Amino acid sequence: MWDAIPIGGMLVNTFVMAATLALAQLVIAVLAGYAFAVWSFPGKRILMFLFIGSWLVPFQVTMIPNFLLISRMGLLESVAGVIIPQLATAFAVLLVVQHMRVFPKDLLDAAKIDGRSSWSTLWRIVLPNMKPALAAIAIMGFISAWNEYLWPTIVMRQSNAIVQVGVRAFLGQEGNNWGATMAAAGLATIPVLLIYILLQRYVVDAFVRSGLK
Repeated sequence: MWDAIPIGGMLVNTFVMAATLALAQLVIAVLAGYAFAVWSFPGKRILMFLFIGSWLVPFQVTMIPNFLLISRMGLLESVAGVIIPQLATAFAVLLVVQHMRVFPKDLLDAAKIDGRSSWSTLWRIVLPNMKPALAAIAIMGFISAWNEYLWPTIVMRQSNAIVQVGVRAFLGQEGNNWGATMAAAGLATIPVLLIYILLQRYVVDAFVRSGLK
């Protein structure tokens, strides 16, 4: 396996891709979730309904439009083409909204009376008390991006930059090297397994606990 494909570089590229997606999804979810949970503005319910509706739309429905968009942007065969269509996820936004809605309103009012801006209130008061939820979103986003196969395969048909696509090198018309395939697949599961084992308590805390400690 090590001689046939550059598995080390693939794992690094895949880690960068998954980490970038997890961070982007977390930042967008925090900003959108804070707006939906705290602010009142025209069209709020409609936008929330659209977010929920986008969560229910199957990937197969948006696959072709996303592919055409990435193609016109010249991002085929690139890691950026894999990342851009997945920068935001409705699940992360809804999870942040639910946690922020149970945040004590008295603290938000006190921060407003104290003269803090919405930006300062978000980063200095709200987020420090939402660490389990934020960590859970980041972990699930990372694992989801790492395990994604269909979209990277579509975007990077001829490239072996990430491990999900590179493993296909052992499968061909002349025969399948199942030993090398299983070795590469097993090696690719180790980083995700370690991350989950080390940080699984944050995932549990995000769904079991709410409010402030």
